[in-house]
Amino acid sequence: MPQLTVEGFGAFEVPAGKRLVLALVDEAGVDQLHACGGNCRCTTCRVEFVSGEPDTMTEAEKNKLAERGLTGVRLSCQILCAHDMTVRAVSRLEGSGRPDPGSRPEAEIHPQPVVWVER
Repeated sequence: MPQLTVEGFGAFEVPAGKRLVLALVDEAGVDQLHACGGNCRCTTCRVEFVSGEPDTMTEAEKNKLAERGLTGVRLSCQILCAHDMTVRAVSRLEGSGRPDPGSRPEAEIHPQPVVWVER
């Protein structure tokens, strides 16, 4: 099982292939935002990688980050836990002013079809 380390929260074993956004919530107990329900539409699920950043990303993530002019962050709704990684949870409910983090993302990455590209 991959190890997910979240700065300020600790290190957690997570099921291989689990979406990072769900691992942050379920295993690490992070109040991670995911306002669009994990569908790569809003960018509220941003994380910063300290180590273990995947070499690929979904085409949807690449396009959404470019559209918003975001660099140095990744969208946790578009990442699978396939190896050890360390992240900073930079997009949390605490301090956001939002009433809730958003509807729970599904287990599978959306939008379909998922196309993996170099980051």
